[in-house]
Amino acid sequence: METLLDFFSFSDPNVRYVAFGSILLTASAAIVGCFTFLKKKALVGDAVAHSVLPGICLAFMLSGTKNPFYIIIGAFITGWLSLVIIDKIISKSKIKEDTAIALILSVFFGVGILLLTIIQHSGNASQSGLDHFLFGNAAALIGNDLLVFAVVATILLIAVALFFKEFTLVSFDENFAKSIGFPVRGIELVLTTLTVLAVVIGIQAVGVVLMAAMLITPAAAARFWTDKIRVMLVLSAILGAIAGLLGTYVSYISPAMPTGPWIVVVISTIAFISFFFAPKKGIISRLFRQRQIQHQMGEENILKALYHLGEQDEDFYIKRSLDAIIKRRPFNPLTLINGLKRLKRYGFINNGADKWSLTKEGKDKGQRTVKLHRLWELYLTQYLHIAPDHVHEDAETIEHILTPELEARLEKLLKYPELDPHKSKIPYRD
Repeated sequence: METLLDFFSFSDPNVRYVAFGSILLTASAAIVGCFTFLKKKALVGDAVAHSVLPGICLAFMLSGTKNPFYIIIGAFITGWLSLVIIDKIISKSKIKEDTAIALILSVFFGVGILLLTIIQHSGNASQSGLDHFLFGNAAALIGNDLLVFAVVATILLIAVALFFKEFTLVSFDENFAKSIGFPVRGIELVLTTLTVLAVVIGIQAVGVVLMAAMLITPAAAARFWTDKIRVMLVLSAILGAIAGLLGTYVSYISPAMPTGPWIVVVISTIAFISFFFAPKKGIISRLFRQRQIQHQMGEENILKALYHLGEQDEDFYIKRSLDAIIKRRPFNPLTLINGLKRLKRYGFINNGADKWSLTKEGKDKGQRTVKLHRLWELYLTQYLHIAPDHVHEDAETIEHILTPELEARLEKLLKYPELDPHKSKIPYRD
């Protein structure tokens, strides 16, 4: 607890620089990364991250210093150049986007490693620590670094605020943007520039190899929690900031632990939690909804089977045994019993002496399912000209998802028919 209080008091200047620097880097990169993620160009961040290495090395070779201002300029030039080349390759050749990205990524990164090796054998004492740009070294951040990062982060935020509508439109529907006269190429150029800037300012903390994770992972995690882009941007920035802060804290309490990789570990953990436990889009939630839908379909099929038996005997409230229901429709016995028990709880079924019968509510629900099934079969035969013996399977699925609005439209379109293609009566509510 004492260590925790010492860390969050930010009394140590080194801790303050590292913590605030990491937060600035991760939050600003996460905001720009949202648009890259929505444009389905996640690999672009990886290409830029690897392509900045030769720019870093060239900036050092020309300036002879690791001044962050020169490093950022050099990294920005080669990162931006890599995206321009990728775009040209895609537009001027038959090479696809993923292949072009892989090609430029490997070439630029290979050149960067070559230049880094030359620098390390040059005997220049100032080159010490330059290799930290590969995997990051947030613990080495100082006040001047923080000032540069703050300026760049401010530029990113202002640019996103100014071009928010344009970025949103291009990210979701580029073709529509072109059709209404938007300068899509110019907007993409601005977004490309911001993406490069976001990657460039993060490489000192997270490193070339891991920076792509900070660009895309917060956006991917935030997307699971919301459908609103404004909320997504804010949430992505918050998740990135949390990762930056917690990664710094782990490095603070355990100096042997590198800050950059731990930032990536934290945001990856947040992303996995989002993937599984987000309330609407998470895997657990989706599995739960799928199970609910399966139960609903099974229950409606049971009510439909009982309704068919009622049609056959001209009495919908006769008690039926499990064997009689299974004879009408092949159910798994255990699944059938569980479904009948649920329907009893809902008030759709009565039971006694191991026999089951419909209630008035259950009869109405089964009747509607049968009606939708037969209406859909008739629609397929009349309007899509499908043979009557080929429409049953499709209607078995559609009957469970037709809304009351679609039901009314079908009735009106088919002029309230009395019989389906198999000459069975279409039951309407009494």
